[in-house]
Amino acid sequence: MASHKKPRIKYAALRRFLAVVLITLLGVFLLIFLLRTNSISSSVSGPEDEEEVSEGSNLNVNHSHYRQILNLPKQNKLSIRLEKLNQLPPRNIDLYPNLAKDHIPIVLYVHNRPQYLQVVVQSLSQVVGISETLLIVSHDGYFEKMNKIVEGINFCQVKQIFAPYSPHVFSNSFPGISLADCKEKDDPRIEHCEGNPDQYGNHRSPKIVSLKHHWWWMMNTVWDGLEETRGHSGHILFIEEDHFIFPNAYRSLQLLTALKPKKCPDCYAVNLAPCDVNSRGEGWENLIAERMGNVGYAFNHTVWRKIHRKATEFCSFDEYNWDITMWATVFPSFGLPVYTLRGPRTSAVHFGKCGLHQGQGERGSCIDNGSVKLDIEDIDKVVNIKPDWGVHMYKKQAGYQAGFKGWGGWGDKRDRELCLGFAYMYHLHDYPSPSATS
Repeated sequence: MASHKKPRIKYAALRRFLAVVLITLLGVFLLIFLLRTNSISSSVSGPEDEEEVSEGSNLNVNHSHYRQILNLPKQNKLSIRLEKLNQLPPRNIDLYPNLAKDHIPIVLYVHNRPQYLQVVVQSLSQVVGISETLLIVSHDGYFEKMNKIVEGINFCQVKQIFAPYSPHVFSNSFPGISLADCKEKDDPRIEHCEGNPDQYGNHRSPKIVSLKHHWWWMMNTVWDGLEETRGHSGHILFIEEDHFIFPNAYRSLQLLTALKPKKCPDCYAVNLAPCDVNSRGEGWENLIAERMGNVGYAFNHTVWRKIHRKATEFCSFDEYNWDITMWATVFPSFGLPVYTLRGPRTSAVHFGKCGLHQGQGERGSCIDNGSVKLDIEDIDKVVNIKPDWGVHMYKKQAGYQAGFKGWGGWGDKRDRELCLGFAYMYHLHDYPSPSATS
């Protein structure tokens, strides 16, 4: 009898040992998961992070070097923490370990309108093929509600980046508001304040200039800075937090980028929507070539290099909107019309009713009844573009053109220098001398 009991005892002990090991491993994996999902929220705290830091403290040596060369603003603790968060790898790699070989990265740039963002994220979750690609969410500063929404995304790989020099990150110094700044139409000689007025005599508004700063910082960071995209030579799609994306958008985007070299070799980009934001498309059986729009646009690295070479023009034009700056000064400087290729039916809709980073005020949402109601027909759930279609080209369209002098808001020398600094964060060897840009 004793000879039969020993194996049973050993077997029972082994089972207990394996159970303990299994429970321990599960506990470790759970802890890692919780730490990872809370990494961004726990890494960023409140206003106490806004105090400035001494030169070199907690700063990467290379970053400190280029910050001095480019004369970027002195960072506070929050700015430095955001910059470190930008180095984190994408989340959900465990769920989607492999990106498709021909994937087109999607960049969603956001401000502070959480109810808008929830709508966009929900629409993206229904896009066919979304799990094959990388979604990059670029934040204009740090807002906890916005961050929480993005952390809840589980339908694709997602990487967050935060603009570390956003005016929203600096509460008492440039590029935010400082006590010495001129306001509205102050005369610096009388008020002894700092700042340069725009062409209409108005001084800078940090809330306004952040629009252009964020877009330009994001473009330079995505194309030339991020490990995940700086080697990407193909197209990248850019959308905003008030763009509702249709289920067929990604597959349509893939087809348009494939057709562009043959159907419209002179087109610089592809668009998911007409340049007229109030249009849903013509419904024809033709592809459309027209002026580049600002809803769901995608272009490749070659086009980015052409844009980047116009950094001085972009940063010196007295206009706080990035898109109007592109239409009125950058695109015309290319010498030929800048066309984009799209389908005859929209695959993205601009639904925003408030802009300029109005955010979520005490009165509530900018969305009617806190929701967006869009009728999506069955034809918009699948690719509705035919490869054998011809191309209808709009040669003359209304809109901002060369010669428009801008709406202003971008006259302060500090904003122009910061903008130009963003252009050379990853190209120090090309940085022009101050005399060349003055």
